[in-house]
Amino acid sequence: MSTLKDFRNDVKPNWCPGCGHFSIQAAIQRAAANLDITPEHLAVVSGIGCSGRISGYINSYGFHGVHGRALPIAQGVKLANPELTVIASGGDGDGYAIGMGHTIHAMRRNINMTYIVMDNQIYGLTKGQTSPRSKKGFTTKSTPSGAMEKQVHPMQLALSSGVGFLAQGFSGDLKGIVSMIEQGMQHNGFSLINIFSPCVTYNKINSYDFFKENIVKLEDEEGYDSSNLGMAMQKVIETNGMLTGVIYQDQEPSFTDQIPNFDQNPIVHQDLHLTSAALTELVEEFC
Repeated sequence: MSTLKDFRNDVKPNWCPGCGHFSIQAAIQRAAANLDITPEHLAVVSGIGCSGRISGYINSYGFHGVHGRALPIAQGVKLANPELTVIASGGDGDGYAIGMGHTIHAMRRNINMTYIVMDNQIYGLTKGQTSPRSKKGFTTKSTPSGAMEKQVHPMQLALSSGVGFLAQGFSGDLKGIVSMIEQGMQHNGFSLINIFSPCVTYNKINSYDFFKENIVKLEDEEGYDSSNLGMAMQKVIETNGMLTGVIYQDQEPSFTDQIPNFDQNPIVHQDLHLTSAALTELVEEFC
């Protein structure tokens, strides 16, 4: 049996004290242990930003990519080695700005992996600039007179892009985000989990108290059906995206389930030796 200790290493996170990302790291480690995944069967791929450091803080395979490009790398990892449980992670700037195109196409492609967005609604690593998740009028170093652009609404975007599993959590609720990460990892297809993760240094508006006062918990909503796409979209719009829990889940086949004769055997275990006869046959086929 895997334990939480198995996923810990000697690298001490250098996030600001009180940062919501600590809870997300702990939730990933707990979820992997609860599902009895071993460190050598888990890969965590991250982008750039405060959130990008998480791939080095977990004892597993890790890859620290470039800004907005965690998803292409993570999808490639999963296709090359289907035996791995693959998690991509990044901030709201990473996933909803430079990486927005990758996020949309990953949702519609539906490769079996989990994407965790650590949503602090600001650029923290570069010392506090407006992100796509900052509300209109939000004042930062880059928008001293207030942001003029509208806020991105990732839950509406995900539902309209064909996401198979959609959940949203709050880093102040460790038990809740552990549960949704477990469910996302068990879902056969692409899972998007957006987690409100307060930046205690540069975002004094979207604080822990703000989320505690404004979040609507789906677990308290009687009759809510997460398999109903229309109901999910209506609830997201009603709450202006300020809701937590499993918002939507379908049973569509994953990307690889639809590929005829897809070899689930990882490339590393396959015989890649190419004989002279086979090489000659290939050359003749394309000449």
